[in-house]
Amino acid sequence: MTASPMADTTDTEKETEKEPQPLPGTGRRRAPLILRNRAFAAVWLGQVLTQAAVRMFQVGVSWWIVAYAMPEARGLASGLFMAVCTLPAVALAPVVAGAVARIAHRSVLRTAAAVAGVASAVLALWAYGGDLPLTTVYAAGLALATCQAFFDPCLTTSVPELVDDADIETATGFELSTQSLAGLSGALLGALTVDRAGVAGLAAGCAAAYLGAAALVASARFRTVAAGDADGAAAPTRRRPLRRILAELPSVRRILICFTAANLFTAAVFVVIPLYTRSVLFGGGGTVALLEASLGTGALVGAFTGTRVPGRPTVAGAWCLALMALALALPGLFAQRPVVAGCLAVAGWCAGAVSVRFVALFQRMVPTADKPGFFAVMQAVLGASLPVASLVFGSAGDFLSPQTLCLVQGIGLLPAACALALLGSRTPDPAVAEPAGGER
Repeated sequence: MTASPMADTTDTEKETEKEPQPLPGTGRRRAPLILRNRAFAAVWLGQVLTQAAVRMFQVGVSWWIVAYAMPEARGLASGLFMAVCTLPAVALAPVVAGAVARIAHRSVLRTAAAVAGVASAVLALWAYGGDLPLTTVYAAGLALATCQAFFDPCLTTSVPELVDDADIETATGFELSTQSLAGLSGALLGALTVDRAGVAGLAAGCAAAYLGAAALVASARFRTVAAGDADGAAAPTRRRPLRRILAELPSVRRILICFTAANLFTAAVFVVIPLYTRSVLFGGGGTVALLEASLGTGALVGAFTGTRVPGRPTVAGAWCLALMALALALPGLFAQRPVVAGCLAVAGWCAGAVSVRFVALFQRMVPTADKPGFFAVMQAVLGASLPVASLVFGSAGDFLSPQTLCLVQGIGLLPAACALALLGSRTPDPAVAEPAGGER
């Protein structure tokens, strides 16, 4: 299924030897990671394609439901669709963790992308053939989200297999920036594609992206831990049950609880944007693209600048959540398109900056043997609030104005920001106090 460990290690060593470390005092700068590490570049581009495809599908279908498919109860219908798209990451966390721990990571990534490509192609053919039932679109969204639920934590776990330890934080920044690039490109293409080519064209574009990603991942070589390596040999006996991973990382557990609560309000933005566009701005697919692109652009900048935010992660995260609360609430008071776009850009920057700081921290704190289970659990814990937020805010959108929903989002984020600030003041820096190994 994969290349031999010896072949993977040899090829990776050859690639890293092409770019020697600069000597101290020489001032020589290394080339960007994606230029000097072809394996990581291929997998990263594959992630860009898969996450762009799933985001394009979600944005496009949400707009299709609000603007074309459901003249009534559009808030509930779009909220239900987003809830369906977030369920697999939560419900399948134990299955995903087991698959990532047992199966070669390249195989998991390649298979997930290929299956999603086939599912998208089937939906495109169905849509070209005639009327498309809403339940079929929901089923396709569920299938794509299931594939992404395997792809994302597997790629996060694979970072140390693709780059050297000194490049882990840089690689994490690239990896997290993928979500921002996906949000940007998916937002630009999703609603516009539906306006011009319908769901059939949307699904066809997604199929091409997924199949391209599968080819890129298949071409990459992963660095495999040697069988005689001490850490690799001890991994099967040290790997803890999923329910105990967070229990043995108390600082991480508290941080994840804060962000899970925050996600109840931040995730609603994907339901609110199409409703706000339709009912307040009276715009079309181009307006949806502008607002989604503003959010994605902000997140992209935040992903690359997050490491420069001063302070401990908990303190920086608290300030970012407070700023995000203000940015999400302002569209409830000012309904001008430039104001809304600017506020979403600020909110996206906050999300991107916070993600880089904490995921890079978790990469170093969590033991190697626990990483498959931890990142699956992390995705499930953070994602548990997404279907709830989608359903609650989607249903409320049929009774409350989108401006009111914006104010609710901003107000709801403040307690999470305060809780994270208190966590930072009452506990030492997790990077120092809680080394990898998870002492309790």
